[in-house]
Amino acid sequence: MSLEKTLDNQGFLTTNLDFITNWARANAMWPMPMGLACCAIEMMAFAGPKYDASRFGSEVMRFSPRQSDVMIVAGWCTYKMSHAIRRIWDQMPDPKWCIAMGACASTGGMHRCYGVVQGVDNFIPVDVYVSGCPPRPDALLNALMQIQEKVKTEHSTVYDG
Repeated sequence: MSLEKTLDNQGFLTTNLDFITNWARANAMWPMPMGLACCAIEMMAFAGPKYDASRFGSEVMRFSPRQSDVMIVAGWCTYKMSHAIRRIWDQMPDPKWCIAMGACASTGGMHRCYGVVQGVDNFIPVDVYVSGCPPRPDALLNALMQIQEKVKTEHSTVYDG
């Protein structure tokens, strides 16, 4: 449904509540950066002026989980750290999304040892995986656009009519 659909050219705008709510959510994603290792350097570049994440509504990195919409887990994660990440994830308000940035966050990467979690999807739900070691900032921008497309197609309101 188009936001620009008018009725009889009288200046009325019609849409549904899901469309407008999802449009607002998708264009104001505030990331919660979880920079755990080397991928965090590329995540910092993503937040800089060269890649201009502000054109996607994500210029505000929030270090408070209560003000965040999307968690970006960048780097390898130990079992000890997984409890802290899960606690922060639980503190984020719904709806929330997660990006696993890099090979280590996605699958454990080259760290095949007893102390490293083999992918953060073992303890939190992941919406988009970004491959690479480390992935480039533009790959993270692509992941953000994938999250935006996912948000635009979700049902955000409940109608019990």
